[in-house]
Amino acid sequence: MSILVIDVGTSGVRAAIVRPDASVEHVHHRPVLPSSPEPGMVEFDARQLADAALDVARSALADGGPVDALGIANQRASTIVWDRRTSQPIGPGIGWQDLRTVVHCLMLQAQGVRVAPNASATKVAYLLTLLSRQDWEFLAFGTVDAWLTWVLSEGQLHVTDATNAGITGMRMGDASGWNDKVLEAIDVPRSMLPTVVDSTGIIGPATALPGAPMIAGIAGDQQASLIGQGCVRPGLAKITFGTGGMLDACLGAAPPTFDYRGTGGCFPIVAWQADGVTTWGVEAIMLAAGTNVEWLRDDLGVITTAAESDAVAAACADTGDVWYVPALLGLGTPHWDFGARGTLLGLTRGTGRPQLVRAVLEGIAHRGADLVEAAETDAAMTFASLRIDGGMSDNATFVQALANTCGRPIEVAPITEATTLGAAFLAGLAVGTWSSFDDVAAAWKPARVVEPTARADRARWQEAVSRSRSWLADLSALDF
Repeated sequence: MSILVIDVGTSGVRAAIVRPDASVEHVHHRPVLPSSPEPGMVEFDARQLADAALDVARSALADGGPVDALGIANQRASTIVWDRRTSQPIGPGIGWQDLRTVVHCLMLQAQGVRVAPNASATKVAYLLTLLSRQDWEFLAFGTVDAWLTWVLSEGQLHVTDATNAGITGMRMGDASGWNDKVLEAIDVPRSMLPTVVDSTGIIGPATALPGAPMIAGIAGDQQASLIGQGCVRPGLAKITFGTGGMLDACLGAAPPTFDYRGTGGCFPIVAWQADGVTTWGVEAIMLAAGTNVEWLRDDLGVITTAAESDAVAAACADTGDVWYVPALLGLGTPHWDFGARGTLLGLTRGTGRPQLVRAVLEGIAHRGADLVEAAETDAAMTFASLRIDGGMSDNATFVQALANTCGRPIEVAPITEATTLGAAFLAGLAVGTWSSFDDVAAAWKPARVVEPTARADRARWQEAVSRSRSWLADLSALDF
């Protein structure tokens, strides 16, 4: 009972066939890059995104079909508004990184409504300003998953799952429904909103695809990665190291003790919803992970490829007390200091290319340890080990540094994009490919396990972080 997965990232769309043994085959990918018409603005062509999804899905089916169900994983909080009559977007899709609504968020905060600019809420409100109010009657809002289910079902389904709904900024803290106070404050009508469905369960046929496979699983990318790495029991956690870094931990049936942000700087999330029952988690965020390696490659020319950073860093045993704080976009969890900036300390005449590259990799690893400590605080539990995926999980020097900074074993995912597996598990649970979340847990087989070999100097790291903070005081004063 094979599963087709459509996996929509920030820079492209992937489709693959996942077999009952959790192997991933017939992968097809198309880039769909966002644009930045002005600083702080991130837009994408929603129609182009949908066409790319249909194209790669049809190609995967042609190579490896038929399938028993379809799963969707997607970048979260990116926002689309379209006309139900024509199925055409009314404006650009607005990416989750877009910051054009920062002022609106601050105004709402003054009214007692707390919404972050990366959430969907103020993005929807912005898109509504593109049309006069009398044209709102036929409009529909959706995050990327809702837009895809609409296109795949040829306009018959307007749904989102609980993991994506929870990131919109428009849901109640207990996930019981849409938040009327927020909707009133941002002037978004309920009639635009999708129906919230389980993350696993039969939703409806994807009639736009050959064989009309049933859409049976939906999850935001980080929750899909959590499930794809078998973190389906309380106390299991993963970090995805891509452009940024996201730690997600499974808590179980009891929600976190905070509604918005915990003392450790983490956020509550819906890990998944099945049979109407919510499984909760916490999420910690690193604003820049792989971005720092791209900086070494594209801006400094210190390395020619991202993969080369491993061999270059391995050419020295240590950094020579050089420290790098990867705050190119500010610091996320636990500090949430948007005015912090990247900081390089301890340079001497003896500092060379290997020490610089190693310092960057170790700085990202220390930020990973920050996320672990914050999540353990807010989850009130200890993680015996840590599972990782994403492009940086292939970097042996980095993974060893992560094990040393976290002081625990690191289990590396067998594929770099565990989101695909997570969406497949959710869809497969609905049609019987896997019988329970116990099967999902049992399917986890790390590519390798890396044990700590040294003890990292976390006190020295915290001193370096303190030097990076509040560099831009006006930005550091912002808190969402």
